[in-house]
Amino acid sequence: MLSECLMRNRTVLNWLLASCTLLGAGPAPARDTSLPPVFDDIEQRTFRFFWETTNPANGLVPDRYPTPSFSSVAAVGFGLTAYPIGVERGYITRQQARDRVLATLRFFRNAPQSDGKGMVASGYKGFFYHFLDMKTGLRYNDKVELSTVDTALFLAGALFCESYFDGSDAGEQEIRKLAKEIYERVDWTWAQTRKPSIALGWEPESGFHGYDWKGYNEAMLIYVLALGSPTHPVQPDAWKVWTSTYDKSLQGQRGEEHLGFPSLFVHQYSHVWIDFRGIRDEYMRGRGYDYFENSRRATYAQQAYAVANPLRCKGYGQNVWGITASDGPVDKVLEYNGTQLPFRTYSARGIGGLKAYDDCTLAPTAAAASLPFAPEIVVPAVLEMKQRYGDFIYGEYGFYDAFNPSFTYNVPVSQGQVVAGKGWVDKDYLGIDQGPIIAMTENYRSELVWRVMRKHPAIRLGLQRAGFTGGWLEK
Repeated sequence: MLSECLMRNRTVLNWLLASCTLLGAGPAPARDTSLPPVFDDIEQRTFRFFWETTNPANGLVPDRYPTPSFSSVAAVGFGLTAYPIGVERGYITRQQARDRVLATLRFFRNAPQSDGKGMVASGYKGFFYHFLDMKTGLRYNDKVELSTVDTALFLAGALFCESYFDGSDAGEQEIRKLAKEIYERVDWTWAQTRKPSIALGWEPESGFHGYDWKGYNEAMLIYVLALGSPTHPVQPDAWKVWTSTYDKSLQGQRGEEHLGFPSLFVHQYSHVWIDFRGIRDEYMRGRGYDYFENSRRATYAQQAYAVANPLRCKGYGQNVWGITASDGPVDKVLEYNGTQLPFRTYSARGIGGLKAYDDCTLAPTAAAASLPFAPEIVVPAVLEMKQRYGDFIYGEYGFYDAFNPSFTYNVPVSQGQVVAGKGWVDKDYLGIDQGPIIAMTENYRSELVWRVMRKHPAIRLGLQRAGFTGGWLEK
């Protein structure tokens, strides 16, 4: 890899030489290294997505932009995480960030909570609906579920702000008060309709969804927050049930074995706010590595898949990889390399496992948000995608959500456009994909989100009640 990068890009070479001891040596330490300048530009542009597209009156972040959209409550959590990063990087003042966070938390504290019988609301039992109207903040329509995981992503951003804004002025004191109120009113036990697990969602018209959060996926954050709640905590047996089906997710051989999940975002989301380096629950103590190392191995598996390239997708290779839930060109089966390949619009793309799905669509967030796990392969990937496709996939707010060099068909597409000689390119940014890019870039550079969240008592308590020991939890 080093010799290839030497020929391709002097900037990559200089960076690799500065961090060559990391190659194959496990997790890289999160520190402010000499990342190539493009990462400064990516971080600032991605921050501006949240700062400029959010409704300043209520803090609601659009699910996507520039296509007119509702708000994603999860994207609001990523926005709340981005504002303090903007302060630390000098993009905005602390006062500007404070006022935006106040507007957001005031809205969510005061937004109507109802079971939906007789009135439209923003949430119920402390949880929030997945999608909210950008202006009113009410449930977008009667098809939208009350989402436990999206509420957890929002809460993580709120708790980050609670710990970050530790000043004595009235505004920062109010932030802490509001975040505390919002978190403490969430009734996690209500969502345990099939105890001890937590349900995926609920709708006033039909009740709880028929599925619970079990096995390895993005819901680690849900259980940590639920276990750490000072008002409505779930019991530690919830974590034991959560991990009880882990063995079904194991992939890879000795030294590469890891808990797998097709979409790479699963290996990123909880890590945005929780520093899993050096801490292990009972299951991971038995496996001999931690969740951070697990995500590192999953990141390398994505690169290996791109190199193997079983579908012979255009562009896939050592420095062009990354498959996760993302936009896509069209819902249509088309002939590709002699086979019938189903192309999709938004879909949970990924590799390995029973639900793996690949239609040659790449999402820059998959690689970029994996920076802390495997910088030695992420940095060359980000630079290569920017260099090779940047004229088409990089815009005002950084990388567009997805692109597909193999999709060169002359058919109407559902979104984005087909560029001659380059394939399909999205023209939207998605809040839930922008968020991990800026947060994980900053975690690699300065550990900001991790450092702040390690101080929050709910995070520490939740991890301890889940059985985590070691590392920073012992200090």
